[in-house]
Amino acid sequence: MENILPKLPLGDWIDALVAWLVANFEPLFEGIATGLESFVEGIVLGLGVVPIILLVIIISIVAWKVANWRMAVFTLIGLLLIDNLGYWENMLDTIALVLTSVGISIILGIPIGIWASQSEVVSKIVTPLLDFMQTMPAFVYLLPAIFFFNIGVVPGVVASVIFAMPPTIRLTILGIKQVPEDLIEATQAFGSTTSQKLLKVQLPLALPTIMAGINQSIMLALSMVVIASMVGAPGLGADVYRAVTQLQTGKGFEAGLAIVIIAIILDRITQNIGKTKTN
Repeated sequence: MENILPKLPLGDWIDALVAWLVANFEPLFEGIATGLESFVEGIVLGLGVVPIILLVIIISIVAWKVANWRMAVFTLIGLLLIDNLGYWENMLDTIALVLTSVGISIILGIPIGIWASQSEVVSKIVTPLLDFMQTMPAFVYLLPAIFFFNIGVVPGVVASVIFAMPPTIRLTILGIKQVPEDLIEATQAFGSTTSQKLLKVQLPLALPTIMAGINQSIMLALSMVVIASMVGAPGLGADVYRAVTQLQTGKGFEAGLAIVIIAIILDRITQNIGKTKTN
């Protein structure tokens, strides 16, 4: 059946926009790429300097202090297993990619969430953008990222940021809006300024919800490591992708298990940050 109206050249418009951005802002994209690559490499080098057993012990102690002794034991055994299977270096690459992506998501996402929680106009603009970011297939983000930043770790970081940022923004908005109205009225009655109300009342009370958003961003960033490997990002995702293309089930399971272990450790630690411990 023929269309009554002519087809909109939407794809051509997007291609033209990408080409215009590349032609006019190439130095900016090169600077961003250089900065992100240096930052990721710095994290890898910094973690790599620490002896493996010492880093395992440090992370296990953090898991014990933040969560509980069971999580510390799991962390100890899980990290030693990753090292035993030969995925330690690739694990560091994956952690660097995730930390960079989540760090950018936090730096950008929390201020946007605070702004949207204070302004209905901003909230109405941000909400459909977040819907778009979360529902657009992640592969689509890789296409312009490759044009802007070439192949490597940077397109993976950029795609991970776009994919992982929405939960941080949404739950920051939710956490601040869930602060009881009577507390807000009390702070206003005592003459608190907007910044005092935000910093001393709303943000502290919203911290568990904000941390839940950061937790979800970490999980989404981890889910992007395999997709990022398709454009040259190093790490455990590259091992999984290589195993899939070469039909190596055992290798794929090992690398996938390493990702699962990292995901559980990061999930449990971030879940417990911001909570009031009763024991």
